[in-house]
Amino acid sequence: MKSRRHFLGKSLLIGAGLLTSRLWANTKHISFGSSPLPELRGKKVVFLYGGWEGHEPEKFRDYLVPWMKEEGASVEVFDTLEPYTNESLMKSVDLVVQIFTMSSITPEQEKGLLQAIKKGVGFAGWHGGMCDAFRNNPEYQFMTGGQWVSHPGGVIDYSVQIVDHTDNVTTGLKDFKMKSEQYYMHIDPNVKVLATTTFNNEHAFWIDGCTIPVAWKKMYGNGRVFFTSLGHNLDHITTVPEAIEILKRGIHWAGASKYLPKEEWIDAVYKPII
Repeated sequence: MKSRRHFLGKSLLIGAGLLTSRLWANTKHISFGSSPLPELRGKKVVFLYGGWEGHEPEKFRDYLVPWMKEEGASVEVFDTLEPYTNESLMKSVDLVVQIFTMSSITPEQEKGLLQAIKKGVGFAGWHGGMCDAFRNNPEYQFMTGGQWVSHPGGVIDYSVQIVDHTDNVTTGLKDFKMKSEQYYMHIDPNVKVLATTTFNNEHAFWIDGCTIPVAWKKMYGNGRVFFTSLGHNLDHITTVPEAIEILKRGIHWAGASKYLPKEEWIDAVYKPII
């Protein structure tokens, strides 16, 4: 398999069969927090996959698309970003789910995607397929709420802490262990943080004790946006019930973007000095 570095250089120049987690089966019909988790039933979803093969876009397609269909969604699948330029399609969509790591997006494609989200289409993704998709597009990063910058040590053991136990994406979940890439990211302070991870000094001594968000919600215009940094490989996330549960619940939440009121939570990390 080609390395991440090789793929990025080239870009600049130009599972299936896994079972849904038991945790999801036990919780999907329960009320979480102050409101029930929105259903995907009847929602129209577009799933776009491609980019760096190291993040296994086809495996995620073969796992998540059947699951969304089982949840009652109508899903169209594309291996290109061109659907973002189809105005009539994007108007009809309820949710976009994307995995397109280290890729490029044309101005027309970016405009179509961002306009749709501003008008109320939900957007959900994970790991580099969402927050390391288009490094040269700051407006896209403004929409997602974060950008990957490093994963010190590569695939390592680390822990994830649930910091919001009332939100319907994370309620009932406990802290858990991961063996995957621990994402160090640049983050919008106006996201609603749901889970975090704390770095040690083993691989980068200068970030010892630094806490970085792992999963969050945010708004972009009228659109709900959800992200989790978990999911370098499919089996990294599907073998940890809490990790795949967070992603699935986040997809449910984002899918209701056009139908439920905006959630108010803006509480910037950096407080003004009075």
